[in-house]
Amino acid sequence: MNAQEILRTHINKVVDLTDEQFDYFFSLFKPVSFKKGQILISEGQDVDHEYFVLDGCLKTFYTNDSLKMHILQFATSQWWASDYNALYNDEKASFGVDCVADAQTLCLYSEDREKVCREIHEVEHFLRWRSNRGYVGLQKRILSLLNNNARSRYEELMAQHPELYNLVPKHLIAAYLGVSRETLSRLYHS
Repeated sequence: MNAQEILRTHINKVVDLTDEQFDYFFSLFKPVSFKKGQILISEGQDVDHEYFVLDGCLKTFYTNDSLKMHILQFATSQWWASDYNALYNDEKASFGVDCVADAQTLCLYSEDREKVCREIHEVEHFLRWRSNRGYVGLQKRILSLLNNNARSRYEELMAQHPELYNLVPKHLIAAYLGVSRETLSRLYHS
């Protein structure tokens, strides 16, 4: 599928746009390709955009004062990534976003998102649905971190997103699960 088909399929899960509405919405996106290891958003940066992943993998992460990385999200095809606190509250980025595997994305700037939301109710509905779904996913992840042991979190991640097993280096999966690389190794070898 090409970029238009991927985005349209994603949107059609929620709303039906006319061809004219979709073409206009799609025209607001800027295609951007990234290579593995490339930084999209750095902590402390102004953020006025978000990325829709067509192919590849991005990660959203936080590095604490002890330089330990905590991964909030992996974004693969048909996922979105940004520092949403910075994006919506006009603050500096607290999180970084970088490229785990070469990625093709569509970049949407805030001013374009706000403009299309004022003009096309269905797009606003879609974007609200997407934000709500992300919020629900985050709550589920927090509950999993609070209630489940490392093995359960690993099995849950692999059941929900099996593509990550071969796409994402194991030390990053360990950082996402909040365990050491050695603990993760024991989990997938036992």
